Amino acid sequence: MSTLVEKIKAVEDEMARTQKNKATSAHLGMLKAKLAKFKRELITPKSGGGGAGEGFDVAKTGDARIGFVGFPSVGKSTLLSNLAGVYSEVAAYEFTTLTTVPGVIRYKGAKIQLLDLPGIIEGAKDGKGRGRQVIAVARTCKLIFIVLDVLKPLGDKAIIQKELEGFGIRLNKIPPNITFRRKEKGGINLTTVVPQSELDLNAVKQILGEYRISNADIILKEDSTSDDLIDVIEGNRVYIPCIYVLNKIDQISIEELDVIYKIPHCVPLSAHHKWNFDDLLEKMWDYLQLTRIYTKPKGQLPDFNAPVVLQDANKTMEAFCNNLHKGILKDLKYALVWGSSVKYQPQRVGKEHELADEDIVQIIKKH
Repeated sequence: MSTLVEKIKAVEDEMARTQKNKATSAHLGMLKAKLAKFKRELITPKSGGGGAGEGFDVAKTGDARIGFVGFPSVGKSTLLSNLAGVYSEVAAYEFTTLTTVPGVIRYKGAKIQLLDLPGIIEGAKDGKGRGRQVIAVARTCKLIFIVLDVLKPLGDKAIIQKELEGFGIRLNKIPPNITFRRKEKGGINLTTVVPQSELDLNAVKQILGEYRISNADIILKEDSTSDDLIDVIEGNRVYIPCIYVLNKIDQISIEELDVIYKIPHCVPLSAHHKWNFDDLLEKMWDYLQLTRIYTKPKGQLPDFNAPVVLQDANKTMEAFCNNLHKGILKDLKYALVWGSSVKYQPQRVGKEHELADEDIVQIIKKH
């Protein structure tokens, strides 16, 4: 393990020493690829030894999972207990939460699981502390709350982001618009749809050389960086929306609060005084992008208490049927839909129909 950490350190040092300019960009790209490879090896050890860690294999319940990440003693546990009414051991000294404590809240009909992930520290991605298992759980979340102390937010934010990025978690980003396809022969073909400021054929070859790839088609559909290309080649990146929760606003002035409100993806609040929770929940709902569908049995009123919640971008009738029960689809004759996704109320639709939030669906089976 230490040798890998040493290798990573050596590559990072070399990157720090290398001047950034057009002439060195290909070399820097190669170093970044090397770094990404070492980091991947660090996260996924070759042998199967060692369990996942006590308290980390939390069963997924509810419709979505939110992870609370933050330094020790920024008020994560207080926030979680006040949000979910879950008692996660709270004390005023550092490192109190050592296992993941799940809590569930109901919001707008959806059940949302909240996970208090133990304090992430610098070096978590190098296997220090219990950070490695923590971030493995963070990768399975649909949304991440990074809880920061409002008195020292920026330094902490940068460190946590660097830790998460090192683990292949990309916050508030969309996947790079790059097509990467390996092939048997024919060398490396690079097609650029728009002018590139960083990547050229030489740089791309250097990065691919690091992965021992000598035959591939690459299409860059936007101005991409070497990091983008490495993300696509690695293929194990997860793109998760993130909200920065700035806690302890009871310790700052109104003027400072006005400034904080202008920062994107931020919600200032006080976990202790329960101030501004509604704002946080509203933003959380916005970022989760869940679709609630109500079922209506024939001849009865719709059931508004237990919606079927679709999580993915796939909001078709087919996804809805599979969510209910795998066998429904083959018996489906058509469905009647009331709501904003149809022109007429109700309207007959097939399995390709795209549903919208709060639609009402009645399934008509083949006889």
